[in-house]
Amino acid sequence: MFKDASVAEIELALQDAWKAFHIYRKLSLKQRADFMRMVAKEIEAIGDELLQVAAEETHLPEARLRSERTRTMFQLTSYGEACERGDWLEARIDTAIPDKNPPKPDLRKMLVPLGPVIVFGAANFPFAYSTAGGDTACAFAAGCPVIVKAHPAHARTSELVAQAIHKAVKAVGLPAGVFSHLHGVSFEVGKALVEHPYTKAVGFTGSFNGGKQLFDWANQRKQPIPVFAEMSSINPVFLLPGKMKQSASETAKLYAGSITLGVGQFCTNPGLIIGIDNDDLQTFSDTLAGEIVKASPGMMLNTGIFKNYVERRANALSQEEVATVAVSATDPQLEEGAPTIASVTAPVFMQNPILHQEVFGPYSLIVKCRDIAEMQEVATHLEGQLTATLMATEEDILQHESLVEEVKNICGRFILNGVPTGVEVCLSMQHGGPFPATTDSRFTSVGADGIKRFARPVAFQNWSNELLPAELKNENPLQIWRVVNNERSRSGI
Repeated sequence: MFKDASVAEIELALQDAWKAFHIYRKLSLKQRADFMRMVAKEIEAIGDELLQVAAEETHLPEARLRSERTRTMFQLTSYGEACERGDWLEARIDTAIPDKNPPKPDLRKMLVPLGPVIVFGAANFPFAYSTAGGDTACAFAAGCPVIVKAHPAHARTSELVAQAIHKAVKAVGLPAGVFSHLHGVSFEVGKALVEHPYTKAVGFTGSFNGGKQLFDWANQRKQPIPVFAEMSSINPVFLLPGKMKQSASETAKLYAGSITLGVGQFCTNPGLIIGIDNDDLQTFSDTLAGEIVKASPGMMLNTGIFKNYVERRANALSQEEVATVAVSATDPQLEEGAPTIASVTAPVFMQNPILHQEVFGPYSLIVKCRDIAEMQEVATHLEGQLTATLMATEEDILQHESLVEEVKNICGRFILNGVPTGVEVCLSMQHGGPFPATTDSRFTSVGADGIKRFARPVAFQNWSNELLPAELKNENPLQIWRVVNNERSRSGI
């Protein structure tokens, strides 16, 4: 339905974005926030048509889409509020000490926007991680124009949301280049967008191969740029012995729900469960198997994701000494993912890198360890993850400190006695982790701290108060929190 963007269209979008950047970055924090609130309002105004189109394209149920639309609007409004509060600017002021030897200059530092940001829409979240999703909201809050490359799997949905953003741009009187929307199935479109000299950052949620390719293109430029890619994660869960003695069956039922939630199509799906091979783990495994057998297959987001699940699942199950523990008793129809649990011993797991790869769908692998020492050894063999979970008593935590530290070192969000699925939008959320979960573990893609991805620090030395940005003026006209001479304050100087 939609043609790939041409070289001329890409060039025009970046030229317009670059021109708009020099206007948009000078807007006040309140003006940016008002624009973001208008985007949310225009998305809501689309009404049920947006839900209907998204359901046709993604096979997602209406209730899930309605909830995700609400989340998307909340991200826009809450990040707008955070933009206006100004904490993310990290305003720092150290006033001059002229009689110091040598004299200390007046220094004032804050974050400023990077420039045009390319956002690649995600397949599994047509609203919250796509056209007007978290990356777009963060870039707008930072003062950056956005060019979205729509995900081909929900191109019509993306087009509807893009129209809403265009309406918001016009309603608040911004230059049209603040937002552009392009289509592209070919890798060449993405490559051209990333390599363009006016592109200053990239936001991506998707596969490891896709994110890594964008990262490589960005770093091969004459002037490399940051790529904030959320990629592959199997989100390991460690079942500690004390907790298993207390509640093996209850934990298994909890995890059956998490593994099959949304047909397993979440980046935080628990794809790996590590426990000590004993009667308690057998109880856990038997209970989990019983729940999975009862679970129904579900329609996957699109043909590509379905084929990928079938192939990766089959490859994992075919590996030497991997046993199938349970599969849904209901035969899957075309493009439905069958819930599946497998198991393997720790030594085999550690020696087979194929078993460490993400199987995107309702699948999880149980790794059977001889003891706590082998469980810790498994942790050392794992790559970076978005999340890691301990199912443990307080005594378990205190007794196995080295294991706890080992697991903490591989993840961005460290969970105790819960499930990784479900990512709360709030300032304390960390949705990011060591490579290959993301390309930069220092940042989050969920929560208003994500705004900082699209900004850089600039220090102003010896500038007069009249010439300083409002955020750094003596009188603090915006009433934002600043650190003045090492003390946090909203007062003037």
